[in-house]
Amino acid sequence: MAPKKNPIHLKSWQLTFTAMSLFPQKIFLIGLMGSGKSYWGRQLAFHFHYPFLDLDKGIELAEKKSVTEIFEQEGEASFREMERQTLRQLNNDYSKYVMSCGGGTPCFFDNMDWMTDTGIVIWLRPSMQVLAERLITGKEKRPLIKN
Repeated sequence: MAPKKNPIHLKSWQLTFTAMSLFPQKIFLIGLMGSGKSYWGRQLAFHFHYPFLDLDKGIELAEKKSVTEIFEQEGEASFREMERQTLRQLNNDYSKYVMSCGGGTPCFFDNMDWMTDTGIVIWLRPSMQVLAERLITGKEKRPLIKN
């Protein structure tokens, strides 16, 4: 049995594009909400000429509802199951990609193990001050901190 791969921990954007050329074809970005997963995901996808996938947007397209509506109408448990299914479905639909995962994605089911077995996981870790600033200004579109 192969040893488990650990996520790469980044305190800031520390990887050079030369080092990035060694990465596999499936890249998962994880981190707290507001950590920059969507921003950096688009940057990496552009650099590698890979599709950029946003897991939350994939769920919204599949369910024809916003993440906020899913949380309000169906609850977090239902959302987490949709998240798990969509994560795997998007993987089946694309041979290579950069994916921005929701902040809670690695915390539920076996998602973290599955992602580390499937590709490389990069953990974005901005400072608490940066996170607080981003979340205060954007809390209306984040169901877990909206109220």
